[in-house]
Amino acid sequence: MAQDRTQAPAPLEAAVSAARRRLVPFLFLLYIVAYLDRVNVGFASLQMNRALGLSPRAYAWGAGIFFASYTLFELPSNLLLARLGARIWIARIMVTWGLVSAGMMFVRGAAGFAAMRFALGAAEAGFFPGIVYYLTRWFPERERARTIASFMTAVLGAGIVGGPISGACLSLDGVGGLAGWQWLFLLEGLPAAALGALVLRVLPDQPEEARWLSPAERGALAARLAQEAHAGREAHTSPAAALTSGRTWLLAAVYFTIPVALYAASFWLPQIIKRASGWSDVAVGGMSAIPYIFGAFGMVASAHHSDRTGERRWHVAGAALLGAAGFAATARAGSAAGALVALSVAMAGLASMFGPFWTLATAHLRGTGAAAGIALINSIGNVGGFVGPYLLGYAVDRTGRFSAGLLLVAATLAAGGALVLAVRQPPRGAPAASPPPAAGGRSNAWTEAAIRGDTR
Repeated sequence: MAQDRTQAPAPLEAAVSAARRRLVPFLFLLYIVAYLDRVNVGFASLQMNRALGLSPRAYAWGAGIFFASYTLFELPSNLLLARLGARIWIARIMVTWGLVSAGMMFVRGAAGFAAMRFALGAAEAGFFPGIVYYLTRWFPERERARTIASFMTAVLGAGIVGGPISGACLSLDGVGGLAGWQWLFLLEGLPAAALGALVLRVLPDQPEEARWLSPAERGALAARLAQEAHAGREAHTSPAAALTSGRTWLLAAVYFTIPVALYAASFWLPQIIKRASGWSDVAVGGMSAIPYIFGAFGMVASAHHSDRTGERRWHVAGAALLGAAGFAATARAGSAAGALVALSVAMAGLASMFGPFWTLATAHLRGTGAAAGIALINSIGNVGGFVGPYLLGYAVDRTGRFSAGLLLVAATLAAGGALVLAVRQPPRGAPAASPPPAAGGRSNAWTEAAIRGDTR
């Protein structure tokens, strides 16, 4: 008898599809707000630096000091998330960072700017690695690169919508007695606090708590994740094992190079375009969306191809070299059009690294070891988030041009692409041949049946 082509998908596929529809768009929105609050100083600087008397180096120091406090508090924050649950801890992060971000409107000088950026980093610490850890508790490895990439396109989404929104905020200069950059911080900070309250209603901590999944779907997804949690002898399940793993530290070194480039671009892109073009602040805000649009396409395409082939390292390395070439070309661009094209290539390559990288990075981490390992990798990366913007600020202070700093960023990214090839890629996540009995005394046979959807 021919198979019925209209039959419902198996419970595992149905559960993954439902989780993607329910969780990823909301997490995408949260990360857009988070990333915009993190990098909107790049647009504020078009007015703020002159108003506060900030030199390029003072601005770069204040923009980058965010990452010092983020790094300092990230690991304990992620461990608390694993203990208390994502729903409660992510809500706490969002409310505090929203209030601090809005409070940036009261800054009056270089010292206050740096202090508030430090406070913002402490408030937001753990958000991104917490979300990555959260996704590992919902999506099997074979779905993870495209899922992480779908979530992380919010970085590009923030650039696409953030430029025009920030430009519009800057145009409010003088309204209500506030400068445009003050309106920018206020109007882009408060939504985070409001969304924090919504997190408590929307995010279940794990599949077993999802009322929008059927019992068969919950069982199938939980069983698959349980099997993968026990798959492979090299998986690190404790914080100590993850933090002392040479593979974790090597991946952290690779990841260091990505934020160097990402935040160098994010914090300085408006000024690079402004200097190359002489356009108005509103026009700069609109045109700055173009590189992020190319980055979004690159990120999604790379993640889909990486999941389809199961290959991770060369996807990261190739994307890194493309990004490095784009930054090097930006350094040599002689016109606004040339700078926009080069920055678009740079962002496409850079963004294409994220999905394959985080799938590679989480392949050997399980349980609280995943929370610790992800936090460590992201913490080291956030040091790069300070180094990249500061390199550009230092170069501008010394030479009056962006060229030398952009070439250093390009070299750093290329080095990360070479270094990732030293990471051994584990076999693609197949379930363990003989996983231990499930909780409650259920046998391996029941676990395998749950994945198939046959739990009669």
